[in-house]
Formats: sequence, C-alpha cells, structure tokens
Amino acid sequence: MPRPKKPASPFRYFNLSPEIIRLEVMVYGRFPLSLRNVEDLLAERGIDICHETVRLWWNRFGPPFAADVRRQRVSRMKSFRQWRWHLDEVYVKINGEMHYL
Repeated sequence: MPRPKKPASPFRYFNLSPEIIRLEVMVYGRFPLSLRNVEDLLAERGIDICHETVRLWWNRFGPPFAADVRRQRVSRMKSFRQWRWHLDEVYVKINGEMHYL
C-alpha cells in the first residue's frame, strides 16, 4: 500500500529557513516599515538579504499568512459562548441614494 503524500511545503525552493521567511513577512506586515528598513533590521541580526527579496517573500507568503491569522482569530472568537458578528456602521444604497442606518 503506497504511503500518503505530504503536502508540499511552500518554502521548498528557498535556501533560507522557513522561520526567517515567516519572521520577515510578519515584521513587514505588522509594523509600518519600508522594505529597506526590514532589510536593515534583518542585517542587524546577521541575515543578509536584499529588499527585493523582502518584496518577493511578502507578495508570495503575505496573503496565505494573513488568511491563516484571520482563520485563527475567527476560530478563537467562535469558542466564546455568545459569539456573533456585529456591524457598526451600515450604508445602504436605495434608488441610487446612499442612506446611513
């Protein structure tokens, strides 16, 4: 009986470890830093990369990481007993006119 295949890692074609890539993407997404600031921040820690590499990693890994964070946040919220979504401000378009509810 053949063994079930493991899902392929999205980091399989990169030379650096997944922890470093994940750190860079989280730092760039979480804090208001430029690509060159993230490059300098990692250079202080002994990781020599180009700002274009930071941009490539952000474009490739940013959306899946953000979706994972959202999914975890919703699953934590659903664990509360009285969990429900709330809308604060709602604008509705009626006959081409915007109305505030």
